[in-house]
Amino acid sequence: MKSSNFFLISFILFILFWVLFLFKPFLMNIAIASLMAVSTSNVNVKFLNIFKGKKVIAAAATTAFMLALFFIPFVYAIIELAKAASGFNISYIHNTIEYFKNYSLHLPESLSFIEPKIKEALASIDLNSISKDVLTYLSSATKFGTKFLTDMVLICVFYFFANLYGAQLIGYIKTIVPMKKEETQGILSEVSNVMSVVFYSMVLNAILQGVLFAIITKFYGYDAILMGILFCFSSLIPVVGGALIYVPVSLYEFANNNLSGALVIFIYSVIMISFIADTLVKPYIIKWINEKLVQIPTQINELLIFFAMIAGISSFGFWGIILGPAILTFFISTLKLYVILKEKHFV
Repeated sequence: MKSSNFFLISFILFILFWVLFLFKPFLMNIAIASLMAVSTSNVNVKFLNIFKGKKVIAAAATTAFMLALFFIPFVYAIIELAKAASGFNISYIHNTIEYFKNYSLHLPESLSFIEPKIKEALASIDLNSISKDVLTYLSSATKFGTKFLTDMVLICVFYFFANLYGAQLIGYIKTIVPMKKEETQGILSEVSNVMSVVFYSMVLNAILQGVLFAIITKFYGYDAILMGILFCFSSLIPVVGGALIYVPVSLYEFANNNLSGALVIFIYSVIMISFIADTLVKPYIIKWINEKLVQIPTQINELLIFFAMIAGISSFGFWGIILGPAILTFFISTLKLYVILKEKHFV
C-alpha cells in the first residue's frame, strides 16, 4: 500500500513538473488571471444568476465587463492623445527649453549661492541629446507597450477560463485536502475576500485620484476627462505614479508664464492626491470595502493588506499590487491550515 501511494504521488509530481514546464512562459499571466478571477468572483456570480447558470455565457460576460471597464477609457485616451500628437510641433520643446535657460530665478539672497549652479545645469541642456533620449525612451516604451498588450490579451484569455472552470477547480481542491469542507471553504473565502478587497480598493483609489486631478485641471482649461483617465492609469504605475502626468502639466503651465497655475497644480497633486488620497485615504478605502462590499469581512488587518500591496509593487512591479496581498494571504492561510491539520494529527 505504501509503495503504491509513493508511486502515485511520484507520478503526480512528475506530471505536474512537465505541466509547469509546458506553461512556464505563461505562469505569471495565469497567476494574475486566476487572482483577478478570485477577486471578481462576485461579478461572475451575478452574471450566472442573470444568464440562469449558463457558465460559458456568464464567463464571457464577466470578461467583457472587466475588459470594458479598463479598455474603453484606455482607447479614449489613446485617441485623444493621437489627435494631440498629430498637431504637435517639435519646435515647442525647443522654445520651452530656451525659456527655462533664459528664465530669471529671482531667488532670495539666502539662496542666491545656488543660482549659478541652476543656471549652469540649465545651460548644459542639449536639445539634440534630449531628442535622442526621447527616441530611446519611446522605443523602450513601444517594446514595453507591446509586451504589456500581449500580456493583457493572454490574461483576458486565462481570465475567461478561470471564471469558467474556477468553481470546478475549487470543488476538486476541497475533495483532496484532508479537512472538512467547511474549514477548507473558510480558508478559500479568506483568500477570495482579501483579493476582492485589494482589487476593488485599487480601482476605487485610482478613480478617486483621477477625479481629483480632473477637477484641478478643469480650472485651467484642460480636457478634464482625458486628464482624469491619464492620471487614473498612471497612478497604478509603481514608484512614479501620477508624477508622470502632473509634473509635465506643471512645467507646461510654468513655460506659458503661469507660475501660479504651475505651483497650484504641482502642490495640489503632491499634497491632495499623492499624500492624502494615495497614502492616507487608501487604508480607509480598504477598510470600507472590507466592511461593505465583500460578503464576509476578512480578518487580516487593513494596514497589513496596504503594506503588502506596497511591498508587492517593490518586488514585482505593476502586478505586485495583486501578487503581494495574495502571497501574504496564502502564507497566513497556510499557517491556519497547518494548525488545523496538527490538531487532527495529520502532521
